[in-house]
Amino acid sequence: MNDLYVLGIETSCDETAAAVVKNGTQILSNVVASQIEVHKRYGGVVPEIASRHHVEQITIVIEEAMRQAELNFSDLSGIAVTQGPGLVGALLIGVEAAKTLAFAHSLPLIPVHHIAGHIYANRLVKEMKFPLLALVVSGGHTELVYMKEHGHFKVIGETRDDAAGEAYDKVARVLSMPYPGGPHVDRLAHEGEANIDFPRAWLEEGSYDFSFSGLKSAVINTVHNAEQRGETIEPADLAASFQASVVEVLVEKTVRAVQEYQVNQVILAGGVAANKGLRNHLTERIAELGNVDLVIPPMNLCTDNAAMIAACGNVFFEKGIRADLSLNANPGLDLESFNR
Repeated sequence: MNDLYVLGIETSCDETAAAVVKNGTQILSNVVASQIEVHKRYGGVVPEIASRHHVEQITIVIEEAMRQAELNFSDLSGIAVTQGPGLVGALLIGVEAAKTLAFAHSLPLIPVHHIAGHIYANRLVKEMKFPLLALVVSGGHTELVYMKEHGHFKVIGETRDDAAGEAYDKVARVLSMPYPGGPHVDRLAHEGEANIDFPRAWLEEGSYDFSFSGLKSAVINTVHNAEQRGETIEPADLAASFQASVVEVLVEKTVRAVQEYQVNQVILAGGVAANKGLRNHLTERIAELGNVDLVIPPMNLCTDNAAMIAACGNVFFEKGIRADLSLNANPGLDLESFNR
């Protein structure tokens, strides 16, 4: 069997990334041009600015990924690109670049769902064991995804309002922390005590959905009420209490789903997977189950990157998923639409 080399391209938000992955598991290159410093002054991602920076960086990043992989385009098996979800202007840059390369070099074009990419970042660490459960936690997404086999996704729980990452960023602003706020809140939380009783949104019985809007509002109200009374709340305690609420809901719903669906493996995915509080608590609870494997990607594979897109693209390539040159960006792309 010939080796498969897939070039992945990712431009869904504020990272311009390209990577080459061999056989879906071996990273040959993984180049990321981050825009964090650009957007930090605005307190969040500005879509128009993000798109312009993608235009400036996309060719440079792709060329560097190919150089590091020591391959020519004629060596590639296909080109995988994030089709969605994400910022439509940002997605378009990656999609058009991928279409151009696929046309110029007569290569298969493979559309990839951004969340599927985050899930497959774990295959770059350890082989998947089905059936499995993926906990996806990022700035715009919080989902529990059941997979019975490669490339088959069943969303059993998702956020109804603010995703966990959004809640972290909003709480960070209350604490006057810079963007992106999640890592700052996580670090501060480890310096405090979870001594403020914030709500846990369990929703209706048996639900695997998530809701963090009420928690975010509770944090904001607690701070404002204290200010009106002239009281001082220790920021570290506030961060620790907020994080304890988020982590407990994420982990306990995951554990309950593991038991109901009888999975062999749990994988953590998405930008918030870099959160130490979440990583530690999930590790402890899954270990208590005794017979379930847990995979958590390294920090550089938690945040947006193109190696995860190439890894997923390899699986989609083998399942015969292709796109023609009419492929368009889809900011509301459905994960389950890729099931075959």
